Amino acid sequence: MNQRSIALATAAGCAAILAAVAYAPRILRAQQAQPPLPIHQMPQAKDGGVVVMLCDGKTSMEVKGLKTGGSMSHAQAIEVTRELMAKWQAEHPNEKWEMAQTDQSSQVPAPAEASGADVAKVGRAIGAKPVSKGMQQGDTYASFTDRDYKVWKNETDNFVAEGKNIFHSDKELGGTIGVSCDMCHPDASNTHPETYPKYQVQLQKVALLRDMINWCIENPVKGKALDPNDPKLRALEAYILAQRKGFPLDYGKH
Repeated sequence: MNQRSIALATAAGCAAILAAVAYAPRILRAQQAQPPLPIHQMPQAKDGGVVVMLCDGKTSMEVKGLKTGGSMSHAQAIEVTRELMAKWQAEHPNEKWEMAQTDQSSQVPAPAEASGADVAKVGRAIGAKPVSKGMQQGDTYASFTDRDYKVWKNETDNFVAEGKNIFHSDKELGGTIGVSCDMCHPDASNTHPETYPKYQVQLQKVALLRDMINWCIENPVKGKALDPNDPKLRALEAYILAQRKGFPLDYGKH
Protein backbone atom coordinates (compact mmCIF):
# COMPACT_ATOMS: atom_id res chain seq x y z
CA MET A 1 0.00 0.00 0.00
CA ASN A 2 1.48 3.33 -1.07
CA GLN A 3 1.31 6.60 0.85
CA ARG A 4 -1.65 7.87 -1.18
CA SER A 5 -3.68 4.74 -0.33
CA ILE A 6 -2.77 5.01 3.33
CA ALA A 7 -3.81 8.66 3.38
CA LEU A 8 -7.14 7.89 1.72
CA ALA A 9 -7.86 5.01 4.13
CA THR A 10 -6.98 7.19 7.11
CA ALA A 11 -9.23 10.00 5.87
CA ALA A 12 -12.11 7.58 5.33
CA GLY A 13 -11.70 6.16 8.82
CA CYS A 14 -11.64 9.60 10.39
CA ALA A 15 -14.76 10.59 8.45
CA ALA A 16 -16.60 7.51 9.69
CA ILE A 17 -15.63 8.24 13.29
CA LEU A 18 -16.71 11.87 13.01
CA ALA A 19 -20.04 10.83 11.48
CA ALA A 20 -20.65 8.37 14.31
CA VAL A 21 -19.79 10.99 16.93
CA ALA A 22 -22.08 13.52 15.27
CA TYR A 23 -24.96 11.04 15.02
CA ALA A 24 -24.68 9.72 18.59
CA PRO A 25 -26.54 12.68 20.19
CA ARG A 26 -29.46 12.13 17.81
CA ILE A 27 -29.74 8.49 18.90
CA LEU A 28 -29.54 9.53 22.55
CA ARG A 29 -32.27 12.15 22.08
CA ALA A 30 -34.49 9.64 20.30
CA GLN A 31 -34.07 7.18 23.15
CA GLN A 32 -34.77 9.84 25.73
CA ALA A 33 -37.90 10.90 23.83
CA GLN A 34 -39.45 7.45 24.29
CA PRO A 35 -41.80 7.50 27.29
CA PRO A 36 -40.91 4.99 30.00
CA LEU A 37 -43.09 1.91 30.27
CA PRO A 38 -45.79 2.28 32.93
CA ILE A 39 -45.04 0.75 36.32
CA HIS A 40 -48.10 -1.07 37.57
CA GLN A 41 -48.90 -0.12 41.15
CA MET A 42 -49.97 -3.06 43.27
CA PRO A 43 -52.21 -2.39 46.29
CA GLN A 44 -50.33 -2.26 49.56
CA ALA A 45 -50.49 -5.31 51.81
CA LYS A 46 -52.29 -4.47 55.05
CA ASP A 47 -51.51 -7.55 57.13
CA GLY A 48 -47.90 -8.30 56.26
CA GLY A 49 -48.69 -10.72 53.43
CA VAL A 50 -48.22 -10.56 49.64
CA VAL A 51 -50.80 -9.06 47.27
CA VAL A 52 -51.67 -11.27 44.29
CA MET A 53 -53.45 -9.73 41.31
CA LEU A 54 -55.25 -11.06 38.24
CA CYS A 55 -54.12 -10.02 34.79
CA ASP A 56 -56.97 -7.51 34.56
CA GLY A 57 -54.75 -5.28 36.68
CA LYS A 58 -57.55 -4.64 39.20
CA THR A 59 -58.79 -7.77 40.97
CA SER A 60 -56.48 -8.59 43.88
CA MET A 61 -56.25 -10.11 47.31
CA GLU A 62 -53.67 -10.36 50.04
CA VAL A 63 -52.29 -13.79 50.88
CA LYS A 64 -51.77 -13.62 54.60
CA GLY A 65 -48.74 -15.43 55.95
CA LEU A 66 -46.94 -15.30 52.61
CA LYS A 67 -43.81 -13.22 52.97
CA THR A 68 -42.11 -11.25 50.20
CA GLY A 69 -39.87 -13.64 48.28
CA GLY A 70 -41.81 -16.66 49.52
CA SER A 71 -43.75 -19.07 47.32
CA MET A 72 -47.10 -20.78 47.79
CA SER A 73 -47.57 -24.50 47.42
CA HIS A 74 -49.32 -25.63 44.23
CA ALA A 75 -52.52 -26.39 46.15
CA GLN A 76 -52.44 -23.01 47.90
CA ALA A 77 -51.82 -21.16 44.62
CA ILE A 78 -54.83 -22.91 43.03
CA GLU A 79 -57.00 -21.97 46.02
CA VAL A 80 -55.89 -18.33 45.83
CA THR A 81 -56.49 -18.04 42.09
CA ARG A 82 -59.91 -19.69 42.43
CA GLU A 83 -60.85 -17.12 45.06
CA LEU A 84 -59.60 -14.32 42.81
CA MET A 85 -61.59 -15.67 39.85
CA ALA A 86 -64.72 -15.96 41.99
CA LYS A 87 -64.22 -12.34 43.05
CA TRP A 88 -63.81 -11.24 39.42
CA GLN A 89 -66.93 -13.12 38.30
CA ALA A 90 -68.98 -11.65 41.17
CA GLU A 91 -67.92 -8.17 40.09
CA HIS A 92 -68.63 -8.88 36.41
CA PRO A 93 -71.85 -10.95 36.39
CA ASN A 94 -72.64 -10.10 32.78
CA GLU A 95 -69.21 -10.87 31.37
CA LYS A 96 -68.83 -13.99 29.28
CA TRP A 97 -65.78 -16.05 30.15
CA GLU A 98 -64.81 -17.67 26.86
CA MET A 99 -63.22 -21.06 27.17
CA ALA A 100 -60.68 -22.47 24.75
CA GLN A 101 -62.00 -24.70 22.01
CA THR A 102 -63.17 -28.10 23.16
CA ASP A 103 -63.30 -29.81 19.80
CA GLN A 104 -60.53 -32.14 18.74
CA SER A 105 -58.90 -29.59 16.45
CA SER A 106 -57.93 -27.41 19.42
CA GLN A 107 -56.20 -30.10 21.43
CA VAL A 108 -52.43 -30.09 21.55
CA PRO A 109 -51.38 -33.28 19.78
CA ALA A 110 -48.78 -35.58 21.23
CA PRO A 111 -45.39 -35.40 19.48
CA ALA A 112 -44.91 -38.11 16.88
CA GLU A 113 -42.11 -39.47 14.76
CA ALA A 114 -41.86 -38.33 11.13
CA SER A 115 -42.33 -41.77 9.62
CA GLY A 116 -44.94 -44.47 9.12
CA ALA A 117 -47.66 -45.58 6.75
CA ASP A 118 -49.94 -42.63 7.52
CA VAL A 119 -47.55 -40.01 6.12
CA ALA A 120 -49.71 -39.04 3.15
CA LYS A 121 -52.87 -39.00 5.27
CA VAL A 122 -51.31 -36.62 7.80
CA GLY A 123 -50.07 -34.36 5.03
CA ARG A 124 -53.60 -34.00 3.70
CA ALA A 125 -55.02 -33.52 7.23
CA ILE A 126 -52.99 -30.37 7.77
CA GLY A 127 -54.04 -28.87 4.48
CA ALA A 128 -51.12 -29.96 2.31
CA LYS A 129 -51.68 -29.55 -1.42
CA PRO A 130 -51.27 -32.52 -3.77
CA VAL A 131 -47.60 -33.21 -4.13
CA SER A 132 -46.05 -32.70 -7.52
CA LYS A 133 -43.25 -35.13 -8.12
CA GLY A 134 -40.30 -32.82 -7.83
CA MET A 135 -41.84 -30.12 -10.02
CA GLN A 136 -41.96 -26.47 -9.01
CA GLN A 137 -45.02 -24.79 -10.53
CA GLY A 138 -45.09 -21.34 -8.98
CA ASP A 139 -46.19 -22.58 -5.54
CA THR A 140 -43.55 -22.21 -2.83
CA TYR A 141 -44.54 -25.59 -1.40
CA ALA A 142 -45.40 -27.42 -4.61
CA SER A 143 -42.24 -29.52 -4.85
CA PHE A 144 -42.09 -30.67 -1.22
CA THR A 145 -43.04 -34.20 -0.27
CA ASP A 146 -45.60 -35.59 2.14
CA ARG A 147 -42.75 -36.43 4.47
CA ASP A 148 -41.76 -32.75 4.50
CA TYR A 149 -45.26 -31.79 5.59
CA LYS A 150 -45.15 -34.49 8.26
CA VAL A 151 -41.85 -33.12 9.61
CA TRP A 152 -43.18 -29.55 9.64
CA LYS A 153 -46.33 -30.62 11.47
CA ASN A 154 -44.34 -32.52 14.09
CA GLU A 155 -42.00 -29.58 14.64
CA THR A 156 -44.99 -27.28 15.13
CA ASP A 157 -46.78 -29.74 17.42
CA ASN A 158 -43.66 -30.13 19.56
CA PHE A 159 -43.30 -26.35 19.79
CA VAL A 160 -46.94 -25.94 20.85
CA ALA A 161 -46.57 -28.77 23.38
CA GLU A 162 -43.56 -27.01 24.89
CA GLY A 163 -45.65 -23.84 25.22
CA LYS A 164 -48.37 -25.83 26.98
CA ASN A 165 -45.81 -27.15 29.46
CA ILE A 166 -44.53 -23.64 30.22
CA PHE A 167 -48.08 -22.25 30.49
CA HIS A 168 -48.87 -24.83 33.20
CA SER A 169 -45.62 -24.47 35.18
CA ASP A 170 -44.83 -21.64 37.58
CA LYS A 171 -41.19 -22.76 37.56
CA GLU A 172 -40.89 -22.65 33.76
CA LEU A 173 -42.52 -19.23 33.78
CA GLY A 174 -39.95 -18.00 36.29
CA GLY A 175 -42.65 -17.24 38.84
CA THR A 176 -41.82 -16.62 42.48
CA ILE A 177 -45.12 -17.23 44.30
CA GLY A 178 -46.31 -20.53 42.81
CA VAL A 179 -48.86 -19.10 40.34
CA SER A 180 -48.98 -20.33 36.73
CA CYS A 181 -51.04 -19.07 33.77
CA ASP A 182 -53.45 -22.04 33.68
CA MET A 183 -54.73 -21.32 37.20
CA CYS A 184 -56.72 -18.35 35.86
CA HIS A 185 -56.83 -19.36 32.19
CA PRO A 186 -57.45 -23.13 31.98
CA ASP A 187 -56.32 -24.35 28.55
CA ALA A 188 -55.59 -20.70 27.66
CA SER A 189 -59.26 -19.75 28.02
CA ASN A 190 -60.27 -16.11 27.68
CA THR A 191 -56.91 -15.02 26.30
CA HIS A 192 -58.31 -13.99 22.88
CA PRO A 193 -55.04 -14.04 20.91
CA GLU A 194 -57.01 -13.36 17.72
CA THR A 195 -57.80 -9.83 18.98
CA TYR A 196 -54.18 -8.63 19.11
CA PRO A 197 -52.75 -6.08 18.46
CA LYS A 198 -55.02 -3.95 20.62
CA TYR A 199 -54.81 -1.19 23.20
CA GLN A 200 -54.25 -2.57 26.69
CA VAL A 201 -55.02 -0.28 29.61
CA GLN A 202 -52.57 -2.15 31.85
CA LEU A 203 -49.71 -1.35 29.48
CA GLN A 204 -51.06 2.04 28.37
CA LYS A 205 -50.18 1.28 24.75
CA VAL A 206 -51.12 -0.88 21.79
CA ALA A 207 -49.87 -4.33 22.69
CA LEU A 208 -48.97 -7.50 20.88
CA LEU A 209 -49.91 -10.84 22.42
CA ARG A 210 -46.34 -11.32 23.67
CA ASP A 211 -46.49 -7.94 25.45
CA MET A 212 -49.51 -9.08 27.44
CA ILE A 213 -47.87 -12.45 28.19
CA ASN A 214 -44.88 -10.61 29.62
CA TRP A 215 -47.12 -8.29 31.63
CA CYS A 216 -48.80 -11.32 33.20
CA ILE A 217 -45.43 -12.93 33.94
CA GLU A 218 -44.24 -9.76 35.68
CA ASN A 219 -47.43 -9.09 37.66
CA PRO A 220 -49.72 -12.05 38.56
CA VAL A 221 -46.88 -14.57 38.26
CA LYS A 222 -44.31 -12.18 39.79
CA GLY A 223 -41.49 -13.23 37.51
CA LYS A 224 -39.20 -11.43 35.06
CA ALA A 225 -40.26 -10.44 31.55
CA LEU A 226 -38.86 -12.66 28.79
CA ASP A 227 -36.80 -11.37 25.91
CA PRO A 228 -38.88 -11.07 22.69
CA ASN A 229 -36.73 -13.79 21.10
CA ASP A 230 -36.77 -16.10 24.12
CA PRO A 231 -37.91 -19.59 22.98
CA LYS A 232 -40.18 -19.75 26.02
CA LEU A 233 -42.08 -16.61 25.03
CA ARG A 234 -42.40 -17.81 21.44
CA ALA A 235 -43.65 -21.22 22.61
CA LEU A 236 -46.21 -19.59 24.91
CA GLU A 237 -47.51 -17.54 22.00
CA ALA A 238 -47.72 -20.65 19.84
CA TYR A 239 -49.71 -22.58 22.47
CA ILE A 240 -52.18 -19.75 23.12
CA LEU A 241 -52.74 -19.26 19.38
CA ALA A 242 -53.15 -23.01 18.82
CA GLN A 243 -55.94 -23.08 21.39
CA ARG A 244 -57.96 -20.66 19.25
CA LYS A 245 -57.50 -22.48 15.97
CA GLY A 246 -60.27 -21.66 13.53
CA PHE A 247 -61.28 -18.32 15.03
CA PRO A 248 -61.11 -15.39 12.60
CA LEU A 249 -58.61 -12.59 13.23
CA ASP A 250 -60.29 -9.56 14.77
CA TYR A 251 -57.50 -7.20 15.85
CA GLY A 252 -58.38 -4.37 18.22
CA LYS A 253 -61.48 -6.07 19.60
CA HIS A 254 -62.28 -5.69 23.31
